[in-house]
Amino acid sequence: MFRFAHPEYLYGLYIIPFLLLLFWVLNRRRKKSFEVFANKKLHGILLPFYSKYKYLIKSSLITGAIALLILALANPQIGTKTEVVKQAGIDVYICLDVSLSMQAQDIKPSRLAKAKFDLLNLIKNLHGDRIGLIVFAAEAFIQFPLTSDYSAASLFVNAVNESSVPEQGTVISAAINLATKSFNYSSKTEKVIVVISDGGDHEGDLMQAINNAKDKGIIIYTIGLGSPDGVPIPIFNPQGRQIGFKRDRQGNIVLTKLDASTLKKIADATGGKYFQGSNYQDQLQTIYKDLNSYKKTEYGSRRVTDYENRFYYLLIPAIILLILEFFLSERKSKFLSRLNKRFGIE
Repeated sequence: MFRFAHPEYLYGLYIIPFLLLLFWVLNRRRKKSFEVFANKKLHGILLPFYSKYKYLIKSSLITGAIALLILALANPQIGTKTEVVKQAGIDVYICLDVSLSMQAQDIKPSRLAKAKFDLLNLIKNLHGDRIGLIVFAAEAFIQFPLTSDYSAASLFVNAVNESSVPEQGTVISAAINLATKSFNYSSKTEKVIVVISDGGDHEGDLMQAINNAKDKGIIIYTIGLGSPDGVPIPIFNPQGRQIGFKRDRQGNIVLTKLDASTLKKIADATGGKYFQGSNYQDQLQTIYKDLNSYKKTEYGSRRVTDYENRFYYLLIPAIILLILEFFLSERKSKFLSRLNKRFGIE
């Protein structure tokens, strides 16, 4: 099997036609300069050792070397061995609160930004476990389903913001219900939900959602972010500049408080644990260490191919071409001059 490790660098090959055009334009300009300097019939007398073919050769060497360097930078690889790797782990759905209150800055730089940072760190340390992400406010949506493609998961996490859910509010029950329905129960893996929120369930039937998850054998961990004393919710313009704080209909600044009791109730009811978030601790890592004690169940297999780098097959010829171009002069060689005269080539 053949592939490029960094195919994005192949876009650099688009420069080759422009490079050829540049050499052609420079050659035309030089010819015109010669014609302005002296009549064309006098060129052979004034510049007896100049070779127009050497310029073409040197240009071709430079262009070829650049093309080979771009291909080498893309790192061609050859697949040498393919093996089947069994995948085993647990299934974890992260339910991330993206309501406006998660913009509060009692956790630096904000509750949501800290949660995303910790989640990205968690993904970096995963080995075999499948992870999915549900974002919620007044409604819940799957940001990405259960996957072991951690690179793609990181991209989706980075895209999360307070506008990921159109309607504001905090309905934890909607997130729990969606996660409960989204697990694949034909797989016997351990199933865990981690809720990251500042607490509160203002509209949904939370106990019903908890019982549904409990009946399916799902354990729920919760992480509470925020201050129990309450802090204002900053409002930002489209350029990301803070323009004030959220206010109620009477014009008073709205304070958002951590509702730890709700989050503790969720965790206790399903045999999970509640953790208080802070600026200096990564509670997701603490939860993951706890999850490592769970039984890892095989849920599938995939083919893995070992690839070996072959960039040097292109790098060495590129260096040779550059060396040749460096030492190749534009003067006519005596041997070629004799051949040209013999065959009547000017």
